[in-house]
Amino acid sequence: MMITRSTKCLICLCATVFLLQGCSSSPVNIAPRPPARYEVLGRAEGSACGSLFSCFLPIMLNSRVERAYDRALESVPGSTGLINVKLDEAWFWWYLGTTKITTISGDAIKEVE
Repeated sequence: MMITRSTKCLICLCATVFLLQGCSSSPVNIAPRPPARYEVLGRAEGSACGSLFSCFLPIMLNSRVERAYDRALESVPGSTGLINVKLDEAWFWWYLGTTKITTISGDAIKEVE
């Protein structure tokens, strides 16, 4: 069976779209507007990491900010949001890729009625 040039181009295009699909993510709001009345519960901090394998394959890379924010909220029981948010990133190279570590810290709050 002979593969035509247009079929090869279509396969190449589909493979490129498939690979680039993993490189997309949606925006994450790490500093939403606090409610009108709230109580500060204490200091919160959470971290998450993700890797870029062989310079093109993301492994839990795009969700690390959202996971770090969720872990910061979980670090203070009863918290529903953060104020005075600080985001820090560190990264390191390893033989076949890189790893990025995101840390989010802030004052944990909960809404007061």
